[in-house]
Amino acid sequence: MSPSIEAGLYVLVLGSVIGIEVIRRVPTLLHTPLMSLTNAVAGISLVGSILLAGSDRGPFITTLGAVAVAASSINVVGGFMITNRMLRMFRTSDGRRRTNPGKTQTNA
Repeated sequence: MSPSIEAGLYVLVLGSVIGIEVIRRVPTLLHTPLMSLTNAVAGISLVGSILLAGSDRGPFITTLGAVAVAASSINVVGGFMITNRMLRMFRTSDGRRRTNPGKTQTNA
């Protein structure tokens, strides 16, 4: 295994562990802004993985790039589906947005 692949795997594992620990400690109130941010990061990684899959660096790197394209695509599509579902929670039954989603309306 070449030193550059070894260093890349080290960064991947370290970033995964740190990312899991950071996201695990996020308060529930901040999940929607965090999801928007992770969708943007997933889009950036999708572009990078497409560039890697299309480069002519050998069959192993091309295969890793193709796997990265598939994983990033699933992440982007799933993130947008979850964000859309979360935003639908703030709509009324007739399709309009609630003016103050934190408070319930009472008829007095």
